[in-house]
Amino acid sequence: MGDVAVSLKIMPESPDTDLEKIKEDISKKIEIKDSKIEPLAFGLKALKILIIIPDEGMKNIENEIRSIDGISEVEIESSTVV
Repeated sequence: MGDVAVSLKIMPESPDTDLEKIKEDISKKIEIKDSKIEPLAFGLKALKILIIIPDEGMKNIENEIRSIDGISEVEIESSTVV
């Protein structure tokens, strides 16, 4: 199997959650190729990241990211084989 480029939207637990710290914590588990913080509504922002992983490892990565403090939800926005 090949590698997959995955775009994830990471929602914080609250508007006060430090998204830079979440990004740092994620980067300790997996290499982040690109990232940006986007405003959503009512002061809430989302962290969007791009990662490249082996395609069989997606569930493990999702679970690892969800286990980080301050994260409410992880949504796969897109994925493509690279």
